[in-house]
Amino acid sequence: MNGSRIAAVGHYQPAKVLTNEDLAGMVDTSDEWIRSRVGIRTRHVAEPDEPVDELAAHAAAKALAAAGLAPADIDLVLVATSTAVDRSPNTAARVASRLGIPQPATMDLNVVCAGFTHALATADHAVRAGGASRALVIGADKMSDVTDWSDRTTCVLVGDGAGAAVVEASQEACIGPVLWGSVPEMGHAVRIEGTPPRFAQEGQSVYRWATTQLPPIARRACERAGLEPADLAGVVLHQANLRIIEPLAEKIGAVNAVVARDVTESGNTSAASIPLAFSKLVEQGAVGTGDPVLLFGFGGNLSYAGQVVRCP
Repeated sequence: MNGSRIAAVGHYQPAKVLTNEDLAGMVDTSDEWIRSRVGIRTRHVAEPDEPVDELAAHAAAKALAAAGLAPADIDLVLVATSTAVDRSPNTAARVASRLGIPQPATMDLNVVCAGFTHALATADHAVRAGGASRALVIGADKMSDVTDWSDRTTCVLVGDGAGAAVVEASQEACIGPVLWGSVPEMGHAVRIEGTPPRFAQEGQSVYRWATTQLPPIARRACERAGLEPADLAGVVLHQANLRIIEPLAEKIGAVNAVVARDVTESGNTSAASIPLAFSKLVEQGAVGTGDPVLLFGFGGNLSYAGQVVRCP
């Protein structure tokens, strides 16, 4: 075994749905204003007693079931999140406890919106190096906990949810080499800070950076996998804003690919957005087993990470 693969995926969203009309009753906004600027129609919001590790555990349990595995088959749990309330136990340990996974290594990664693709690369490295045999890789965020619901520029964007993947050793490399990095001097453009912590961003700066600087980086991720963008069957970008996703996907040149647009019904779920959208594409049959799909995360810290994976 000299590679790794995604054996299965799963996702979870809270039952409560918040529509644009609901938000119009809370702040000075409208359905037309929100759709025209970010493309979002609805988002799911967790209840106050539904913590982020519970969202993560639901998604992970679905991925385990889809892979036909038991909790004891997992020896590494990685959770990408930026909305954990407590410092310890970390979210990964709490997920492992909820699922009954015995003695796994447990780690949280906070790379905000690019968290899942960073975590997936970390699991790929660990499995290929022999440090783990099977890993649960989860992106989960409860953005409603860090949102100022009186700020119409940010509260219309966010949603809660989780997505997960089971990564295991394989004879072929079905998770391509990661291309990752950041622009630290622009890290202030997307932030969750303060007491209590609140999400804020400089929308125009993020838009310009994402649509001008990221396309060549995403194309290089394809090159590392030995593919042209036109070879891709799917493109799953961080679901930040439809006005970012559509021009970015076009500039990448993935002319034959299905482009995930889950942001329209889920909002920006930060680290959950890529695995959530990817799991839905797989579930819907929009991409098939073995198809090459680009996963590309970007956002907080102005970090980015992308890799081409083969669908489970």
